[in-house]
Amino acid sequence: MAGLYRRTPIEVVETAGLRPTPDRVRETLFNWLNYFWAGEFTGKRVLDLFAGSGALGFEAASRGVERVSIVEQSRVAVSAMQALKSKLKADHVEIHLGNAMDYAQNQSNGRFDLIFLDPPFGLGWLEKLWPVLPKLLEPDGFVYVEAEKPIEIPENFNLLRQDRAGVVHYHLVQFVALQK
Repeated sequence: MAGLYRRTPIEVVETAGLRPTPDRVRETLFNWLNYFWAGEFTGKRVLDLFAGSGALGFEAASRGVERVSIVEQSRVAVSAMQALKSKLKADHVEIHLGNAMDYAQNQSNGRFDLIFLDPPFGLGWLEKLWPVLPKLLEPDGFVYVEAEKPIEIPENFNLLRQDRAGVVHYHLVQFVALQK
């Protein structure tokens, strides 16, 4: 990680389907965010659905965002993230055990400036989540997506950046509220 928690290792637990975001990809993503946010992470609110190891959420916390909400369904992974949160004294990180879709549909704690989506591949999660995301995002909010192929962007989002590392395609898109 960079920022406040630099050089803090993140435990990657053994659990089905967990694919931690490679360091190089994470570095690229945060370079993109640094550019679009003009280096200002303060005051930002971040949601990490399908958190896995929590690397993306803790990286955002390390860079000074106001609040990070992390959602993961693996009890083992959540336990590891709670231990890391305690070790770092990261009080601005909230960790939720549960299903990403349930959280997204029932979340009522405000909107987010950035949502990380790294769902299990091949299960149609993105198609299910795209319609729910507008109620979770601030106007002009960002969504970072990892997928097994280039993604189709819904009409109320703009593709800002995309790249590929091995079999992982990663994208940064921006929400654009449609005029009624």
